[in-house]
Amino acid sequence: MAGTDSRQPVVSGGPAIILVNPQLGENIGAAARAMLNCGLTDMRLVAPRDGWPSEKAQAMASGADIVLKKARLFETVEAAIADLQRVYATTARDRDMTKRAVTPRQAASEIRTATSSGESCGILFGPERAGLLNDHVALADTVLTVPLNPAFSSLNLAQAVLLIGYEWYAGGDTTAPVTEPPLPPATKDNLIHFFQHLEEELDKSGFLHNLQKRPIMVRNLRNLFQRAGYTEQEVRTLHGIVSALAGPRGGTKS
Repeated sequence: MAGTDSRQPVVSGGPAIILVNPQLGENIGAAARAMLNCGLTDMRLVAPRDGWPSEKAQAMASGADIVLKKARLFETVEAAIADLQRVYATTARDRDMTKRAVTPRQAASEIRTATSSGESCGILFGPERAGLLNDHVALADTVLTVPLNPAFSSLNLAQAVLLIGYEWYAGGDTTAPVTEPPLPPATKDNLIHFFQHLEEELDKSGFLHNLQKRPIMVRNLRNLFQRAGYTEQEVRTLHGIVSALAGPRGGTKS
């Protein structure tokens, strides 16, 4: 359906839309078109398979140039979400992880409440063929699943972006003003640095000595700390606890 009216003001903002390893420029362009339909303009690309920028993306975007021009390129998911405080991971399958799962409508309501309090939010979308890796899902606070026909719940990238973006846009900004906002949650960058610090000390102590089980143990630990919703000050305290427990390396010989 054609419906572009350049006389109208462009609605912008909303959560960051993070496309992880998108495979085709056309898919990026179609996702950009879906985003702008829903007033979303913060596109982040993690290592697109066919490189960036892309003429094919621009052609498929059908005029959603503002999204593509503002799109930012990142090498890793960790870098793409570093400044965010709340991240959702889209997935259509069970990941055997203990994580909250919400629908697009529930996510849209939560994101509006969070952004009204000054939190920065983002939604992860995986590559078209296989979706997000478990390690990427582990970095998110919440899983976002679209309730569709269980026998056939296959969406392409742009469809998924449009469906979730529509729920965001249709919800409107009806959140009541927050008079006494709580302390801001830690950014993903704060948490990732803490994870690295903790895992380094656990490696040194021998706790993660089983190389076969190490990836699962690391993911479980990260999921555990993600669920707590720490503030930046609490993450600094956790750093201090890990450092104190590790103590001086080397010690004295008896």
